[in-house]
Amino acid sequence: MAFVTANWNPMQDVFFRKTELFPNTWGLNEDFGNYLIAAAPYGGPFAFLKGSGKNVRPVLEIYSSSGHKQATVVWKNGFVVRMFWTADEDLLFPQVDGKVMVLDMFGEFKKCISFENGLSVMDAKVFHFASGSGIVILNEDGRFFYMLNINEFKIERLPNIPGKDSPAVWDVVFQNGQMKIIMAIDNSLYMMDSASCTLVSPPGMDVPFTCYFGMAVSFNYKFLALFTNTGYVWMGASSLKDKLCDYETKIEIAPKQMVWCTRPKGKKPSVIITWDKLLMVVGNSEDTIQFNLYESSYLVPEIDGVRILSQSSHEFLHEVPTACEEVFKIASMAPGALLLEAYKQYEEGSQKADEYLREIKDQDLLPKAVEQCIEAAGHEHEPEMQKTLLRAASFGKCFLNKFPPDTFVEMCRDLRVLNAIRDPLIGIPLSYTQYKKLTISTLIDRLVLRKHYPLAIKICEYMKIPEISGTSRLLAHWACYKVTQKNSCDEDIARIINEKIGDAPGISYSEIATKAYGSHRTELAIRLLEYEPRSGEQVPLLLEMNRSQLALLKAIESGDSNLVYKVVMHLKKEMNTGDFFMTLRHHPVALSLYRQFCRYQQEDTLKDLFNQDDDHQELGNVYVRQSYQEKAVEAKVAILQNAVDEYNKAKNEFAAKATEEQIKLLRFQKRLQESPNETYLEYSLHDTVSMLILRGKYKQAEQLYKDFKIPDKRFWWLKISALAESGDWEELEKFSKSKKSPIGYLPFVEICMKHGNKYEAKKYLSKVTPEQKVKACLQVGELDQAADAAIERKNENELNLVQSKCTPATNSSVIEKINKARAQLKRT
Repeated sequence: MAFVTANWNPMQDVFFRKTELFPNTWGLNEDFGNYLIAAAPYGGPFAFLKGSGKNVRPVLEIYSSSGHKQATVVWKNGFVVRMFWTADEDLLFPQVDGKVMVLDMFGEFKKCISFENGLSVMDAKVFHFASGSGIVILNEDGRFFYMLNINEFKIERLPNIPGKDSPAVWDVVFQNGQMKIIMAIDNSLYMMDSASCTLVSPPGMDVPFTCYFGMAVSFNYKFLALFTNTGYVWMGASSLKDKLCDYETKIEIAPKQMVWCTRPKGKKPSVIITWDKLLMVVGNSEDTIQFNLYESSYLVPEIDGVRILSQSSHEFLHEVPTACEEVFKIASMAPGALLLEAYKQYEEGSQKADEYLREIKDQDLLPKAVEQCIEAAGHEHEPEMQKTLLRAASFGKCFLNKFPPDTFVEMCRDLRVLNAIRDPLIGIPLSYTQYKKLTISTLIDRLVLRKHYPLAIKICEYMKIPEISGTSRLLAHWACYKVTQKNSCDEDIARIINEKIGDAPGISYSEIATKAYGSHRTELAIRLLEYEPRSGEQVPLLLEMNRSQLALLKAIESGDSNLVYKVVMHLKKEMNTGDFFMTLRHHPVALSLYRQFCRYQQEDTLKDLFNQDDDHQELGNVYVRQSYQEKAVEAKVAILQNAVDEYNKAKNEFAAKATEEQIKLLRFQKRLQESPNETYLEYSLHDTVSMLILRGKYKQAEQLYKDFKIPDKRFWWLKISALAESGDWEELEKFSKSKKSPIGYLPFVEICMKHGNKYEAKKYLSKVTPEQKVKACLQVGELDQAADAAIERKNENELNLVQSKCTPATNSSVIEKINKARAQLKRT
């Protein structure tokens, strides 16, 4: 195992190792000192901005971590102060003029963020958090401005710096949702937040010096490192409450870079410092690790180490994880090391394999040995070593009865994903720790961002991610990218997208079509909308594309009246009235719905519509409805007269006659309107007659009866009902004697009883016809007379009806009379 530890470098009780991620594939021919460099964390891409020369614009080049060029952009904006990557892998370019340009990883412009006008920027820093990134800038007046989230455009100003000097070195600390700045002016250290700027002193820092040359905050913002002009390095908590260690480098030259090299649950947080020809690892030890640099390099801090970029290599320097140290350290007697040796002996057919296994089993450490091999496999970069460790773990599992398989299976799956993305064609050299911190969903998002759709889909399928959030989502992203490509015709692209996507759940063809339309490919967008099953998604985009006729057809096919209304209203706005009505005529469903809308909302428009169609019948109906909205009688009459004219044109004699009668009634009602307390308008003919009778205006009621030729039976019913309601019994009796009643006299009996006047009801019993006599007598409770009338008519049914109303206790004589009559009827 000596070859495994060949690149290990000890620092007291821990080891550091450098692993080559990718060989040199950079296309840069000049020293890194001629470039502004920015590298995205978590194995992200690099950006190089070469400074401008005489009559030459700066050039931006973007590479993947494996050295594949992604973009070359000639910089045409302002002078760039610094360059950063955000957590979403966008590029930020703070400029001297206070603007921050934002580009994607392919050099495409996304947006511009502007700080205060007239702001002259000297320096800038970016900080990251779980949901995004923020930026802090320092202007030439020594003032700090910041934006907690670059997506929210909320600019804040920090307090003034003490004195007039700008800080020589400074950095940003972001913890628990709060941003603080630590800065050095000469040999003084200050901590600034949104409310104050406080002078602070690093604990245990008692060496003399005149100024700070360097400052570094760890990846997780927990640690701070300071480098003085005397070569002294102080390391401690970023809160400046605790000291970790210090070290005298005896190098009184300002370092080119100083970054933290930490690892979650690591034993020894360390700081890596570089100068022109030297890289030094400093930690809580009297020893250091030093590497000679033969070419310029650039350090990229990660959550579990540091990436080192040079013109000839791309390496990863980190503290050796505990599991790897236990398994591979020379002369290690850890369970994992013994299990690995047992497996190797077994492969060679040696009996020593049994001896190693017995030694592990005797100590009951076989489960721990398996776990150590599995964990160590995750932290190894070479696939062959991963396989060896996993085979050793599998070998050990064979001798365990209840070892859960989940850990082993999950590690195998994770390593397969990691090895796939570490391929130079993909170029994302994540470590196992970074992969777990980043999460699989974020990794898939980053593959989509790089347009590695096939691999992203394969990973979703392999990791069994739900289809809607996995494969379907990626296919939708792929389709949105596909429609932006100009090398294929619209028909081919639409067909390819449909063949690939089909009816996959969670995918909206309308969203893909919107992307196509945004790329100025209208015909492609229309073809894609043909595959969209939801008309509600088709129509809005068709309207946006000014394909209103097609939108109307789709809305009608959907059967959704609200959707049809939406299109019709859109057509009304964009067309002149004549073309609009002509369009509706060709679509009867839309025309019908629009008429219905106008009937309640825009009757004037409805009249125009019927006028164009020469629909006089409907025009008449419109005038009639409008008449009810007028309060003045003459206005009502004028509108109704228009309705009469339209009905006559429509040859609807009944409607014309009925409307004329209404006009006549309105005029009569107006004449009756003698006082404000007596209202007749808006009442029907029958109601008007009833009201006149109730108010004792019998002559006017008779006049209406004659003028409007109210049928005799209807008028008699109206009058006796109104007279009984008003209690004018004398007038009711007088009216009954005026002439023979066309409705008979039973209604008189019924109406009197309805109003509880039996006395008046009995007056009309003698006038009731024999056929109705029994019913009338029963109405007033005269059972004896009812029995006589039934006997006289010799009607068995009427006799039964009367008897059903009798009770033996009070009507025994009537019952006896009925029984005798019934017996006599049977004899005859």
